[in-house]
Amino acid sequence: MHGRQVTIIGGGPAGLMAADVLSAAGIAVTVFEAMPTVARKFLMAGKSGLNITHSEDYGDFVGRFGVAQDRLQTALDAFTPNMLREWALSLGQETFVGTSGRVFPVAMKASPLLRAWLSRLESQGVEIKTRHRWVGFEDDRLVFETPAGEITVKSDAGLIALGGASWPKLGSNAAWVPWLREKGVAINDFQPANCGFDVDWSDYFRERFAGTPVKSVAVSSDAGRFEGEFVITRHGVEGSLVYAHAAALRDADKPSLIVDLAPGRTESRLANDLERHPRKDSFSNRLRKAAGLSPVKIALLRECRPDIATLSSTEVASLIKALPIALTSPRPIAEAISSAGGIDWREIDANYMLRPLPGIFAAGEMLDWEAPTGGYLLTACFATGKAAAEGVISWLKHEG
Repeated sequence: MHGRQVTIIGGGPAGLMAADVLSAAGIAVTVFEAMPTVARKFLMAGKSGLNITHSEDYGDFVGRFGVAQDRLQTALDAFTPNMLREWALSLGQETFVGTSGRVFPVAMKASPLLRAWLSRLESQGVEIKTRHRWVGFEDDRLVFETPAGEITVKSDAGLIALGGASWPKLGSNAAWVPWLREKGVAINDFQPANCGFDVDWSDYFRERFAGTPVKSVAVSSDAGRFEGEFVITRHGVEGSLVYAHAAALRDADKPSLIVDLAPGRTESRLANDLERHPRKDSFSNRLRKAAGLSPVKIALLRECRPDIATLSSTEVASLIKALPIALTSPRPIAEAISSAGGIDWREIDANYMLRPLPGIFAAGEMLDWEAPTGGYLLTACFATGKAAAEGVISWLKHEG
């Protein structure tokens, strides 16, 4: 494969993984990145601890990708969570499994892994050009805006890994969509994923409880039932427990978060405890002492059911176990952790090549798939980057 040149557009996890695989095969690789430095979203993800993958049973792991599982399965099989951990170790970065089953580097942050990775890419001859923004095609050439002016680049193959549409200030702004659509590539509109939601809080509730975590709860939706915590915001709700339901809630006609405020108690026990508690106490004290609810949980009950103090103990217990919080809309995609939508899978062949554009491949979040937080997003970005790179190698061999 020596003498072959491949252009990679995008210096995130998928693009860098593709560069790693291609350069290891002896192919000359140039990575073009619009931002001043590569992997900005990757570094941001690692600020509070880089959750690189997940240790759960592999069958459960691949099931987290929902309707995209069948399309991603081959790539994930070729770069499983255990393989990802071995890859990190090859860069001198040991990993460990947290209590939640999530996998982190021992160093916790992304920067040590990225530095080691970039050092290896440099040793393999990969050239990285920052502040080079892709702006479309000119015949069979790729066009870039650079500090020195516009340039065109022709290579043996191109691989695009520009991310989705979340966190645009870090580089993933979906500006590439019209250029691919002009070439006949079908792209499904982007939507927020792993996002918060708006709620029509009262002014009192918003001012009093914005920023307050609601701990030790269980939340149910069409996505299932999960325990954990979420946070009240000025706009509504957010946090890992909300993100786990984001796709189901986003796609619902009338989205509602069903919250169990006391997952450790049965409804009948709550009803009995409330009924036995002295009526001379205020309603809030009854909820606090008999049901063990925190101030924010009590306020949530009052916010969602202003008449709750007039209800029977049985009815109150029922609401404690299944309190519906009506959601108005997802938060803007610029705030979302990730995005749904992107290049339609029908436009991608088994080698991750764009059918309307022979010799141009795609990987990462710009493809139409989504996954919950917990290491799934990063794993699939790495895996599709590797799969697309292997697709490039196969295509180059076929093309002679």
